[in-house]
Amino acid sequence: MNVKFFTELDRKSVLEAGGKGASLGEMTSAKIPVPPGFVVLAAAFDRFLAETDLDSEVEAILKKVNAKDVNSVDKASAEIRDLIHREQMPKDLQKEIVAAYDILFPSLEGRGKGRVKGLVAVRSSATAEDSKVASWAGELETYLNVQEKGLIRAVMKCWSSLFTPRAIFYRFEKKLHRKPVSVAVVVQEMVQSEISGVAFTVHPVTKDYNQMVIEAGFGLGEAIVSGQITPDTYVVHKNDFSILDINVSEQKMAIVRSAGGDIHKNLSVKVGSKQKLTGKQIVTLAKICKGIEKHYKHPQDIEWAYVKGKFYITQSRPITTL
Repeated sequence: MNVKFFTELDRKSVLEAGGKGASLGEMTSAKIPVPPGFVVLAAAFDRFLAETDLDSEVEAILKKVNAKDVNSVDKASAEIRDLIHREQMPKDLQKEIVAAYDILFPSLEGRGKGRVKGLVAVRSSATAEDSKVASWAGELETYLNVQEKGLIRAVMKCWSSLFTPRAIFYRFEKKLHRKPVSVAVVVQEMVQSEISGVAFTVHPVTKDYNQMVIEAGFGLGEAIVSGQITPDTYVVHKNDFSILDINVSEQKMAIVRSAGGDIHKNLSVKVGSKQKLTGKQIVTLAKICKGIEKHYKHPQDIEWAYVKGKFYITQSRPITTL
């Protein structure tokens, strides 16, 4: 078995589903509002490397890396990613992934409301990911609004993103370069978010455990995660959910889905200057996030999306900087 649905995974599944996949499985079983999906397990990537004999080549390239030399890291990254992209995924594995995709979408008929049938987010999930000591957040790649015809290629790109320059440097920085690290791939129903963002269940600046910080922007969350926009920031007291501070930022563009793919949509001053979440929405989201922290018994860094009156949680990881 190379594929498991979120309903078959939990927090103990990190070695097979990576931190992201394990977290999504855990939250699904805890009835937290997570868009449905499945994970191409790390074993599939390990098998791919073994069957193509790339495992020994990758190991040899990494052994030559000088982590203090940017050119050395860049060169190794380019070599390894080219090797992976030149190979074909085993046919039976392709069939298994497409079969899981076909199972996922018929079950979603009639559940519209901003959720476009057939589109998925394809996201890397490292098996050494999101522990309390290390988080691969931002080091690996994600592909949004992927259609069925591009699914296999997106999975392979996520595989190779385990060897981006940033990811290679991160291995050395966290002393993971001599430890086995693999990558699973999350395939999740795409939510066409009207508003999205992140939430920290402990104030990331003051370290105040009684305060939660929510960041929000229009459109897909990629704009915030990649630093392309300055989001609204809301500070909420975790005990009584009183809103302690609201800082509204003007947003000049939003990343949205179009017929030709994701685009940067310019926003007027009138639209971009609006507060992204209402007070009621802020409180609703804060309660969901506090519930997630309570479930995990550890402060969380959470990614969320909002569409047609409903919040969805697309990721939750431990905050590693406290």
